[in-house]
Amino acid sequence: MGFKCGIVGLPNVGKSTLFNALTQTAAAQAANYPFCTIEPNVGDVAVPDPRLDKLAQIAGSAQELPTRITFVDIAGLVRGASKGEGLGNQFLANIREVDAVAHVLRCFVDDDITHVEGRIDPVGDADTVETELMLADLESLERRAIPIEKKAKSGEKEAKEQFALMSKALVLLREGKPARQAELTPEEREPYRQLGLMTQKPVLYVCNVDEASAAKGNEYSNRAEEKAKREGAACVVISARIEEEVAQLPEGEREEFLHSLGLEEPGLNRLIRAGYGLLGLITFFTAGPKEARAWTVTKGSKAPQAAGVIHTDFEHGFIRAETIAFDDFVSLNGEAGAKDAGKMRLEGKEYIVQDGDVMHFRFNA
Repeated sequence: MGFKCGIVGLPNVGKSTLFNALTQTAAAQAANYPFCTIEPNVGDVAVPDPRLDKLAQIAGSAQELPTRITFVDIAGLVRGASKGEGLGNQFLANIREVDAVAHVLRCFVDDDITHVEGRIDPVGDADTVETELMLADLESLERRAIPIEKKAKSGEKEAKEQFALMSKALVLLREGKPARQAELTPEEREPYRQLGLMTQKPVLYVCNVDEASAAKGNEYSNRAEEKAKREGAACVVISARIEEEVAQLPEGEREEFLHSLGLEEPGLNRLIRAGYGLLGLITFFTAGPKEARAWTVTKGSKAPQAAGVIHTDFEHGFIRAETIAFDDFVSLNGEAGAKDAGKMRLEGKEYIVQDGDVMHFRFNA
């Protein structure tokens, strides 16, 4: 299990360039004109995790299988998109289908690449897109709330609960605030998510800077980071152009190239880690002679749910999970050493999976 992240923003901010880097392809046409991406490009990328390499070495695994993330390159939004401007209806529909939004902000100056509104203002760009999404959410929710309100007034319990959640979102949207700012109880979170509001989705601001600013950012990215802090949103600074170049280099040359620019790792790694944090995802592992594999679950998932990610039969017939913490697996040189040291635990149905757990599930067929 990974997650589906939509790459959004105004035209010519570097969305398609970033997508090319993420998927290591040139599938998305990066051109200097609005709407060069008419249909959303979709790409699955492996999640880089050095822990997997280490596990494979220790377990003598024949192959490594990382977990994967899906990125969707969605064409640029413009002012008026909520009313259908610039193919807005199609673009908004694409955003509704993703789990999270990576909002690319232009934080570079380049006279050869025109800005759709003739200025470099990442905070203003973010507000423009957010406003269009809020207007679209508001229009949709007001229309959908009418029949639900009638049912709620007639005393229908489920309708009352649904209308209460709709009302929370409507209050925020009418105040010009995104739906994700709603205060919810744990029980309300899932039904609220099912309202399908675009501004309820978690947001990651991606500050696309020039090559010279890739290591430390610049005045534009600083403004965007301040906005993210105020909102409690995630934010990463990245040079999409550099990432695209790195993606085209042979594996052995990438590290040297990054170091020459003052970078310790590809921006892709930071972007994925931020995405994981955004959706509360963690990784657990399975390791053996055949393969070492990374799996993704939501933080707080119990052992049977993790087993179900591998195969539904594992969850239904779950007995227990043989569990070793990653650090113990490495320091004790594998499963046998961990067993001998008493570091392998037999965990039951209520065990909450921890990031980095190396697990083997016992189940009834």
